[in-house]
Amino acid sequence: MTDEHGTPDGTPDGPADGGPPASGPGGAAPGTPSPGTPSTGIPSTGVPASQGSAFTPPEGFPVIAAPPEGALWQDRMRTMLRMPSTERPAPAERHPGSTVPVPRVLDLTLRIGELLLAGGEGAEDVEAAMFGVAFAYGLPRVEPTATFTLLGISYQPALTEPPLTMSRTVRRRGTDYTRLAAVFHLVDGITAHEVSLEDAYRRLADIRRNRHPYGSWVLTGAAGLLAGAASLLVGGSLIIFVAAALAAMLGDRLAWLLAARGLPEFYQFAVAAMPAAAMGVVVDRYAHWIPGATGVQSSAVITGGLFALLPGRALVAAVQDGLTGFYITASARLLEVVYLVVGIVIGVTLILYAGVGLGADLNPDQALRAYDHPWVQLVAAMVLTLAFAVLLQCERGVLLLATVNGGIAWTVFGVLHQQAGGNQVASTAAAAGLVGLFGQLMARYRYVSVLPYVTAAIGPLLPGSATYFGLLALTQHHLNQGLTQLTKAAALAMAIAIGVNLGGEIARLVLKTPGPPGPRRAAKRTRGF
Repeated sequence: MTDEHGTPDGTPDGPADGGPPASGPGGAAPGTPSPGTPSTGIPSTGVPASQGSAFTPPEGFPVIAAPPEGALWQDRMRTMLRMPSTERPAPAERHPGSTVPVPRVLDLTLRIGELLLAGGEGAEDVEAAMFGVAFAYGLPRVEPTATFTLLGISYQPALTEPPLTMSRTVRRRGTDYTRLAAVFHLVDGITAHEVSLEDAYRRLADIRRNRHPYGSWVLTGAAGLLAGAASLLVGGSLIIFVAAALAAMLGDRLAWLLAARGLPEFYQFAVAAMPAAAMGVVVDRYAHWIPGATGVQSSAVITGGLFALLPGRALVAAVQDGLTGFYITASARLLEVVYLVVGIVIGVTLILYAGVGLGADLNPDQALRAYDHPWVQLVAAMVLTLAFAVLLQCERGVLLLATVNGGIAWTVFGVLHQQAGGNQVASTAAAAGLVGLFGQLMARYRYVSVLPYVTAAIGPLLPGSATYFGLLALTQHHLNQGLTQLTKAAALAMAIAIGVNLGGEIARLVLKTPGPPGPRRAAKRTRGF
């Protein structure tokens, strides 16, 4: 085996067998300092010069073996991406004697990567899918690149020929996990050599033309159901459920209106957060007019509205990209999360300031009533997950599995935090780890993306309460309490994202992975320590 410069692996650069020994200054061996040359201070390893440099291990550098054909395409393509381009196995010829239409293959590759990146898929999986498509159509020397909104691919026919490079920009991004699953099935068929190039273009056009499985009014109803379930999750009553649902539905329609006018998402989130905050103020001021509504939790209305707006999907994708070595994409996605959260903060804070000025008595101690009915909260967590899955446009066959995964996550969190008295951040990370583990297993069983099984299931764990009480403390001029709550919210969000990623990595370690026995090599752009 040779490296990309033609040098045998594990052997030093030097003369061919039978040639004269290489010499340094004054005829000395390469590893021996010449007279008058100061010592470098590096201790000798006792390895003879004929066996290589002191920094080269006697057994040579490790070689990444080509993955078997029976492995999942995600595992096979990740492995080959980490191999030097000159050491990748040659792809099988689909039509011997025919010429590969390189520009069309690269164009198809970029179009598939665009749909995956626009749907929120992690950069590592996007690059693996792009490489898998190009490799399946006979192009082994390709280098795909995914950075937030820019996709690129470079193909070099030979080491002595100039590369052909193409790029594509993702102009519009949206959440449709049904479309994402269809693209994964297409890539699976291409890598299994079951789809021709023309059929791939035809199926890709069908995927683009497909309508979303749920209409805008269904999504509005799902947003209301999510907010109402979240209000029950933090101890709200039936009246609070109805109030939170109505406020979230109103906020969702306002966001649709702004989106139709072309306003950025920042303003959409700011406006969508206002009805929930306003409904909380109204409930606090006028709940005594409603029979049997004494002592209702107005804070639960606002908390429920925040659950429907917190960008959990973008946060998980950002942390996943950071942990897998795609730091530019991770930074851009985290910045997107920050902007969206700031928009929510502005919308809620403006209404809270107005409510406090009008005499609303928003009391943070109302949160102490949460978790009085564990079974009610478990049902609420599962309903919340179901509504979140609908908002993410998941396939109907995924809804039940995602709902069960969310119920398991909430059960684990309740047992660890409420029953055992464990730390909230650690309990959240443990619950999110199980979400990632089960999500990875489900995705591998069905050969699709892990996002539909994971993103909705983390909904009950999102830090809606901590975010609201931090904002409320700031509006009441309790700076230290506000910063403490907001810091707690940030810690919970990071615990969720890291737990999900760690659970997925544990699933990959336990399951059979391609390559020879031994430790799994680290992600791209790391040294594998």
